[in-house]
Order: sequence, then C-alpha cells, then structure tokens
Amino acid sequence: MSANNAFHIAVLAGDGIGPEVMAPALEVLRKVGEKSGLGFRFTEAPAGANHYLATGKSMPDSTIKLCEEADAILLGACGLPSVRYPDNTEIAPQIELRFIFFDLYAGVRPARLIPGVPSPIVGADQRGIDLVVIRESTEGLFASMGKGVVTHEDARETMVITRKTSERLFEFSFRLAERRKARGKPGSLACVDKANVFKAFAFFRRIFDEAAKRHPDVKTDHLYVDACSAMLVKRPWDFDVMVMENMFGDIVSDITASLIGGLGMAPSADIGDKYAVFQPCHGTAPDIMGQGKANPTGMILSAAMMLDWLADKHGVESAAEAGAIIERAVDQVYAGGIKPMEFGGGSGTADITKAVLGAL
Repeated sequence: MSANNAFHIAVLAGDGIGPEVMAPALEVLRKVGEKSGLGFRFTEAPAGANHYLATGKSMPDSTIKLCEEADAILLGACGLPSVRYPDNTEIAPQIELRFIFFDLYAGVRPARLIPGVPSPIVGADQRGIDLVVIRESTEGLFASMGKGVVTHEDARETMVITRKTSERLFEFSFRLAERRKARGKPGSLACVDKANVFKAFAFFRRIFDEAAKRHPDVKTDHLYVDACSAMLVKRPWDFDVMVMENMFGDIVSDITASLIGGLGMAPSADIGDKYAVFQPCHGTAPDIMGQGKANPTGMILSAAMMLDWLADKHGVESAAEAGAIIERAVDQVYAGGIKPMEFGGGSGTADITKAVLGAL
C-alpha cells in the first residue's frame, strides 16, 4: 500500500467477456472508494489467449512484474477455446499465476444465495445458502499439468499432495472458519476427500486431523466427495466451509455456483502467503462477447472479496466495510427484481452496473 493510502491494483482483463465485466468492477471500486475514503491506482496489463496469438506468450514479463509489485491482482477471464498451446491445452495464465509465479495454494470459492436470485434447489430461497469451498490450487491432480505421459496404449497423470502445502491450506481454512464464526455463521469445517480408496487422500485427511487439534473451537467433519456432492444438491444450507484437493474443488465449486444462480454470480480468490488474485468463476464466454449480455456480478463480488483480503492484510478496516457495502448493494439490486439474461431476463452488463452503482 502506497504512502497516500491508495491500493495499487494490477488489472488483467483478459479475453472474451473479461474486459466487459472488468470495467464495471473498476467503476464500483472507484465509487465505493469515494464513500469509504479509500484510494485505488489501477494498472492494466495484458494476459491471455489474444496476447498469446500476438506474441507466443500467455503474458509478458512486465505483467508478472506488475503483479509482484501490486497490492492485489484483479483478473477478468482468460483463454479462448480456439486458441491452444501445441499440446492442445488452453491458454490459462490464471493457472500459471497460481502454480508457477505466486504459490496461490488456497482457492476460495464462496457460494451465497442472494435474495431474488433463483436456485434449482427447492426451499433454498427460504433456508438460504452461504458456504465456502476452499480448493487447494497448486498441486493435487493439477500438479500433473503438462507432465502427463501418453502412449498409443495408455495415458498417465500423477496426483501430488504434500505435507507443506496441506498444512498451510488447513491453517488457512481453520482461520476462515473461525472468522466466519466470529461474524455469526456456523464456523464449521469439513474435509472432503476419497480417503476410503486412495492413500494420498488418507494422508490429506491425517494432516487435516492434526490441524484440527490446534483449532478445538472449530467443529469438524469428514466427507467423501461423492457423498458430499449428493448432499449439496439436497441440503446445501447444512454446509459452511469445505476444504478439498484441487480437482475435487474444481468440480464441487462449479456445483455450488450452480446452486446460487450460476457461474455469473460466483466470485473467487486464489490466495497465497503474500499474493492474491481475485476473479469471477466464469470463463470468457466468446459466444456472447461484445453483445452487452455478460453478467458482471461475479466480477463485482470478486472485487468485494479483494477489499476484505486487503483489509486483513493491511489492517485497514474501512476496506472490509467497503467490501460489505458492495455486497449489500448487490443484494439490494437483486432483491429489487433485476434479472440478468442468463435467468431469462433482459438486464445486460450496462443495466446491472448502473443498478449497483445506484444502490451504492
């Protein structure tokens, strides 16, 4: 944080609808900054499939340097299905930021059902959904990315779970559960795995249980991922915080996003010991690019998550309150009846942005 109390934010808008949802989030941050006495300095930088097409790299060294120097990183959406590396995988600088550059081991995927937003789960509008999936984001099955072996007869990938990363992940998860409990939420934590089949997950669970002894005030549980998935689509209101391996988290967080209106409503963060990236859960959606249909809510709520993280990191309480103000504004807009196009409504990017700014 600079001497004039302005947060320096690296802005990587990316591809497809990434720039279209990023612009509203920056408008919202400027507006809430004026209300809360916070300053922001936004520096935009290239990353993604379009940059790869132009240069042969997913992002330049200058983007990585900017991310190192900034207080936080805002990411729109990166990658296009038609643009791929020689091994046929998509251009994904967001994954490179997690794995290669910044060791962002804690993927935080909140799922909160906002008033007025439809859920496919009967009774969710009365009971509410307010949970967090914490996805380990640097190893697990994804540690094999680019390293798999394929022959004519078979293909092999290797899952990696380490004690060092698991211990940091669980400490982060328990602290989050404790903070949620202090805010009046259940503050419970479930370890989701497949420890009945795989030795690696039994190892994962054992480290979780060791961490649980250091946090006796947090109620804990163990769930197999298949049973957890079944329970989520029956009684999602029974869940609070869940922690799991990378691939399981990738899948389960999409399930939970679908319970609260879809990926367009879902924010996320990838957090390490020093750096953090904030982005919506959705992709680049090239089929609606440039049409004004993109829902910026997930990006706006990701910006609110960023403020909460900055408050905790720098001890600036007004940043946490600013994040809460954004969330309340979004709640007000949806409770008032705004309906994005993915819900069958007529509200596009501009309409939603204008409504949230008005609520602020």
